[in-house]
Amino acid sequence: MRWRQQRRSTNVEDRRGMGGRGIAIGGGGIGVLVLIIAVVLCGGDPRALLEALPQQGQGDIASNTATAPVQDDESKQFTSAVLGSTEDVWNEIFRENGRNYREPTLVLFSGQVRSACGFSSSATGPFYCPADQKLYLDTDFFRELKNEFRSPGDFAQAYVIAHEVGHHVQNLLGVMEKVQRAGNTNELSVRLELQADCFAGIWAAKANEKGLVEAGDPQEAIRAAAAVGDDSIQKRTQGYVVPDSFTHGSSEERVRWFTTGFRTGDVARCETFR
Repeated sequence: MRWRQQRRSTNVEDRRGMGGRGIAIGGGGIGVLVLIIAVVLCGGDPRALLEALPQQGQGDIASNTATAPVQDDESKQFTSAVLGSTEDVWNEIFRENGRNYREPTLVLFSGQVRSACGFSSSATGPFYCPADQKLYLDTDFFRELKNEFRSPGDFAQAYVIAHEVGHHVQNLLGVMEKVQRAGNTNELSVRLELQADCFAGIWAAKANEKGLVEAGDPQEAIRAAAAVGDDSIQKRTQGYVVPDSFTHGSSEERVRWFTTGFRTGDVARCETFR
């Protein structure tokens, strides 16, 4: 991926080294809102993400005064470039449809982090919190993606970020709220995840049009999508597959929907809820 040619997003918050400090809920701190998010790429249940949608009367979200050490390493440069690319793509798509795209913030952390959705450790994996509209990423996950999931490459890493941005798009479009109202079942959770994969594919298609995609990049993303399918994870971790427990979709489904987005570049083709 030609990410070094891409502008850097300014919506990156570096909390690495802060040990989980950084977000407090107005009116008493995190209090009873200790909602551990276990989502998206590590076999967790994405329904927890939906339960964190802001409720009527919720206190304001405010940052602590603590600040993280300033870091400008390659990981931050890379994530800033990928986030900038997603901003360009989704701003354009929303504008074409007469809407304004509200850009999310990407929070880099190490070890553990506190969000408006609760307290999470690196074991959670990358996640999106709809209550504060922020993406959370411990960049050490990229090493896990390469070594444990056998999915190396910068475009595989970019797919992870684009998938989380896909959840933000769902939040802006009201999809998450509809799923929550519908009962938030395993089946709906799978459809939510597959749509985020399709949205990631749309980003990849637009990035390709802008000349950011190199030969072999789409295959990196496809390998990553296959590696994080529920069946692949269950087979690797427990030796057998339980389809009724799927929350993210099978490897075949995840690859198919990412590919749908990449081939069409059309949001309307990402209707996984039909």
